Formats: sequence, C-alpha cells, structure tokens
Amino acid sequence: MGCTCGIGREEHDKEGRVIILEYDDIYIVTVYTPNSQQELARLDYRMEWEDAFRSYIKELDRKKPVVICGDMNVAHKEIDLKNPGSNRRSAGFTDEERNKFSEFLEAGFIDTYRYFYPDREGVYSWWSYRFNARANNAGWRIDYFCVSERLAERLISADIHSEIFGSDHCPVELVMK
Repeated sequence: MGCTCGIGREEHDKEGRVIILEYDDIYIVTVYTPNSQQELARLDYRMEWEDAFRSYIKELDRKKPVVICGDMNVAHKEIDLKNPGSNRRSAGFTDEERNKFSEFLEAGFIDTYRYFYPDREGVYSWWSYRFNARANNAGWRIDYFCVSERLAERLISADIHSEIFGSDHCPVELVMK
C-alpha cells in the first residue's frame, strides 16, 4: 500500500472526529465516535452522527475499500463487556447504539476481532479509572478495526493488547496482506 497523494483530511463534528488517509488502493479512516454521555444526554445526537458516519463510509467504499480504526464507543454484543446486565442503559451499551453498529456491519463491513474470535470472552480495550476496573478486568471492547467485506481475503490477524498500559484504553491491532 503506497500513498500516492498523501491526503489527510480531518473533519470535526462536535465531539466526533474522523481522519481519512487515501492510498492507491484503500482508504484508512480513524474515528472517535461521540459518547452518549451520562443519562444519555447526547443519545439523539449520537444516532444522527452514526447515520451520517455510515453514509460517509459507504460513499468512500463505493470508490475503494476502507479500513476503519478507532474508539467507536460501543460494546456491540454482551460478550464485549464484563457486566452487560448492569450496563444495559449505559452510554456505549444501549440498544440504540448497538443496533447502529449492527447496521454499520450489515452495510458491508467486518468487525475484524470478531471475525477471528467470534466467541472469545474477557478481552477488552477500555477500562474505567474507577473501581479498580483494570485490575479486575471489568472492561469494555469499544475500540475496533473494521474493514470493507471485500478485504476479508487480505486479513491475517487481529489482536487486543491488554497487557500494554498507559491509558484507560489499550492498543488494538490488525495485520493484513
């Protein structure tokens, strides 16, 4: 993957951030998805943002395949967080947010970690600084690499490096041909 144009565009929409790098044969998109905040004060805004983001990524995907990486602020399935029952209406685990992520995947994208590990439990990418969450591995998987479905044959591996400290998040990794 050689970058011919060196284009890097950054777009801000309130809290949400998207950076797009365009290469010869692929787009690389980094994203910070807005958090719905306490008491879901920004859930309506988040739903609008999700629709706009999905539409934008689908438009890019019409031109060439897309790799998306970032904090998408959603634990998609119950397996993606330690305590799904007590977090049912928490920001990042509402039915609305989870359904929007499902819609995103159904629009032609792959959650690469679940592609390789559909049933793996207890692996998270974020832990609260409160309640000794990291030491107790009471985390959430909210950081993702997602790719256009047509990149499936190029996927080699995906990983979450929970052994690396320095933030409330840990690095996620994708290796492709």
